[in-house]
Amino acid sequence: MVNFKNTIIIMTSNMGSQFIQQKCDEMSGKDAAARARLQHEAKQGVLDMLKQNVRPEFLNRIDDIIMFEPLNEQQIEQIVWLQVQHVARLLQEQEVTLHVEDAAVRLVAKAGYDYRGIRVDSFDRSVSLSSLRHNLKSAAELLTLRHRADKILREFPADLVVGTGGYASFPMVKYAALRGIPTAVHEANMIPGLTTRMLEKHAGRIMVGFEECRNLYKHPERIVVTGTPVRGDFFNLTHDEAKAALGLGAEEPLVVSFWGSLGASTMNRQMLDFFEKEKADGYPFRHIHAVGSGNWEWMQQELRQRDLTGNARLDVRQYIYDMAVVMRAADLVICRAGASTISEITALAVPTIIVPSPYVANNHQEKNARILAQHGGACLIREEESSGGKLYRTARDILDSPTRRESMSRGMAELGILDATERIYQTVMELVR
Repeated sequence: MVNFKNTIIIMTSNMGSQFIQQKCDEMSGKDAAARARLQHEAKQGVLDMLKQNVRPEFLNRIDDIIMFEPLNEQQIEQIVWLQVQHVARLLQEQEVTLHVEDAAVRLVAKAGYDYRGIRVDSFDRSVSLSSLRHNLKSAAELLTLRHRADKILREFPADLVVGTGGYASFPMVKYAALRGIPTAVHEANMIPGLTTRMLEKHAGRIMVGFEECRNLYKHPERIVVTGTPVRGDFFNLTHDEAKAALGLGAEEPLVVSFWGSLGASTMNRQMLDFFEKEKADGYPFRHIHAVGSGNWEWMQQELRQRDLTGNARLDVRQYIYDMAVVMRAADLVICRAGASTISEITALAVPTIIVPSPYVANNHQEKNARILAQHGGACLIREEESSGGKLYRTARDILDSPTRRESMSRGMAELGILDATERIYQTVMELVR
């Protein structure tokens, strides 16, 4: 094994804190049910704050928010980027020291990682006085990036710097490379983001999800296809075991649909029409749908008004907390095309109907989805062409044809990379050998 002193793993996050502190304080002395309710409220509060303050392309990077009960009256909070978490855990198992760099005020120190913060703001492309003020502030911060990055690198003499494409990656990867420190970047989307494009000439390796990505870079010889890690608990059960855990028979088709933690009002309104068609057909399959926090209140009212609450075969939830089991049990998924979701559905080889979000930078979700469609694993429907009826007809066509489902599953399996964590680990280790 190669021994080296330090590794920097870079993550980005945004987190509200006062709401969390309040909820954590309220948890003290409560029974289990009350604590669970308060934890749920805390999660939703964080999501609501993120929705108000964070652009959609960053929200898509959030896999989960984990709340813990307070210890010594201190707030403990964590947003987990699982692609980094899995690699970090593997590096720790190999006795590698980790240092976590973050764009927020605080992040996962509780998880046992050393921490330094570096702030990098985006530039607002709209024309307004507030945008001008924001952009002037961002420009001023850019002038100090090298000083701040060099200060961290002096305090923490790194043998390797790994970025995951967020804005905080740019100064750390660039100035580490200028110091001669080996660097790598992981880009989860099909189309490289702005930060990744700016870092291409500096990074020793750029790790991507698909072979088709290679031709999008000026230095294809530096590209390594590693995939994006998927949580290990997605594979704790077989497909049939996961169905049994949900109380479903092995032969009962299960559709799972979701549009992200916050939801998408346009798509959730289409799902209401989808539900009504299910009801009219006698609920021909089991269906679990996650509405998201942003649409939950009006969705509950609509479900009651349309008499869609009385059948157990349609399970509409605010959020799917047991996502690993539910996704493993799914026979068909209906969803967006964020990078984490793409890695999960390809690894699980589950047929999917994808409606990419049109509200993300560079339309990268549609480009992610097109690769899956080209391999025959997914049906791509653009949002402006989508409707509840079209989604339902497409779902019925897939579920009614075992041959088509098998073919779509094979197409997904062609793209799924089950050993992404190991590939990333080996790639970065080669840089320091």
